[in-house]
Amino acid sequence: MHDPALVKAPLGRETSYPDGYDASLLFPIERATNRAALTIPGTWYGADVWNAYEVSWLTPKGKPVVALARFTFPHDSPRLVESKSFKLYLNSFSEERFASTDAVSKIMKADLAQAAGASVGIELCVISHQTAQEYGSLEGIYIDDADIEISTYEPAPGLLQCLPSATVISETLVSNLLKSNCPVTGQPDWGSVQVRYIGPQIDRNALLRYVVSLRRHTEFHEHCVEKMYCDIWQACKPQSLLVYARYTRRGGLDINPWRSSAPASVCHARTARQ
Repeated sequence: MHDPALVKAPLGRETSYPDGYDASLLFPIERATNRAALTIPGTWYGADVWNAYEVSWLTPKGKPVVALARFTFPHDSPRLVESKSFKLYLNSFSEERFASTDAVSKIMKADLAQAAGASVGIELCVISHQTAQEYGSLEGIYIDDADIEISTYEPAPGLLQCLPSATVISETLVSNLLKSNCPVTGQPDWGSVQVRYIGPQIDRNALLRYVVSLRRHTEFHEHCVEKMYCDIWQACKPQSLLVYARYTRRGGLDINPWRSSAPASVCHARTARQ
C-alpha cells in the first residue's frame, strides 16, 4: 500500500548532513496505513530491532566517542521511523558535546519515544578497545537447497500450503533468499527469514516459493515481516507462529523485525551478511 506521507520522507532526496543535534530529523511513519491491508490476528507480539554501527559524539573536552547501538521499537508503537531520517538523526550527535553515555542515551530515548509514540529500548556500547562481534546463523532447517522451479516474483500468498493430511508438528524453517525493495528509492533490501511454528506441517517448497515471491515487492522491512506473518497465519493456520527477518546493513543500520503469536525471544547474533 502506498503511503502518501512518504513523498515528504528524506529517502531518495539529496540531503545535507546535520552539523548539530536535531531531533526534528526523525521522520515517523504511521503503521496503521500498511496494516489496513492486512488481516491481523487478534493478538500478536514482536519488535523491530535496529543495530547502528555509526554512532558518535564528543566528550565535554571535545574528544570523539564511538559506539555501537541497539534500538528496540515495540511492534505496537503507533509509528515506525524511516531509516534515512534515523541515520541523519544519529549523525546529528557527532559534533555535539555530552557529559556521558547516559546523557546521550536519555536524549535518544526521549526523542525516539516521541517519534514512535511508545517507549523504545536503547543499548549503547562504547568501543574503547577494538572488539569483534561474533557472527551467528538463524537456527532451523534451511530450505534453500530445494531443486524447484520458481516463476513468481510478486507477492503470492496463494502459494502457501500445508502438506496433504499434515500432522501437527513443531519446526523452524529458514531461508536466506528473502529480498524486497524500498518503496521510495527502489533499492533492494536483502535478508534472511526464520519461520518457527507449531501446527500442520507446512510444505517447505511452497514456503520457499512464497518467500521468493516477495522479490519485486516494494515495502519497508517491518511491513514485509508483518505481511509474511499474516499470510502464513491465514494460509496455514498454525497453533503458534513466529516470523523473524534479519536484513543486511544499509547506511550503518540493519533492521531485524519479528512478529509472534506469543511472547518470544530471538537471537540477536549478526548473520554473515550483516
